[in-house]
Order: sequence, then C-alpha cells, then structure tokens
Amino acid sequence: MEDDSNRKTVYNLEERTFLFAKNVRLSLKKMKADIFHNGDICQLIRSSGSVDANYIEANESLSKKDFLHRIKISRKEAKESAYWIRLIIETVNNKDVDEIKKLYQEAIELKKIFSAIIEKSKV
Repeated sequence: MEDDSNRKTVYNLEERTFLFAKNVRLSLKKMKADIFHNGDICQLIRSSGSVDANYIEANESLSKKDFLHRIKISRKEAKESAYWIRLIIETVNNKDVDEIKKLYQEAIELKKIFSAIIEKSKV
C-alpha cells in the first residue's frame, strides 16, 4: 500500500479512493480543532469515506445504469469533500491544516477522474 508520504501516483482507483479516505482521517486526527469545526470535520469524514464506498459499489454493479449512478455519487462526494476541506483550511487558524491542504488537490483530481469515467461511459 502506498501512503501520502511516498507521493507516488496510485493507479488502482479503488486503492486511491481508499487512501484518500484514510489520509483524511489520519490528517484530521492530528488537527487541533475547536467545537466550531467538529461538524465540518464529521461531514468531511463521511464524504471522503463515501467516495471510496460508492466506487467499490460501482465496481460490483450489475448494470451500466447502476455503475454510472454510483460513479456520479462518488463524484458528488469528492466534490463535497473538497468543499469541506476548503472550509476547514480557510477557517481553522493553526498550522495543523497544512497537512490537509494536500488532500484538497486529491479531492479535485478524484472528481475529475469520475467526470471522465462518466463522459466515456455515455458513449
């Protein structure tokens, strides 16, 4: 398994989405958040895990329609994760957010990957 510190690109998308959810949790665990950010953190944990869970479901789908539906959910959850990361970065006033800044770019990249899958699946 590859982790964020290795900085190698993971080409197995199921593994990459898992690492995204894992790294979100590990980064947030180190962060010293206050009561005002607990809701944002919980939402980010949920959405980041949902990216991976729905991608796994897509891979097990029985029809193209179900596959596309799950990929669209994964894309939506990646976009939502990017939103929560950005909100946390811009409102938490400490150096602990430096680690999750890397995850913002990963959320954006995952969203783009899912968008490309959707576009190619329409043909």
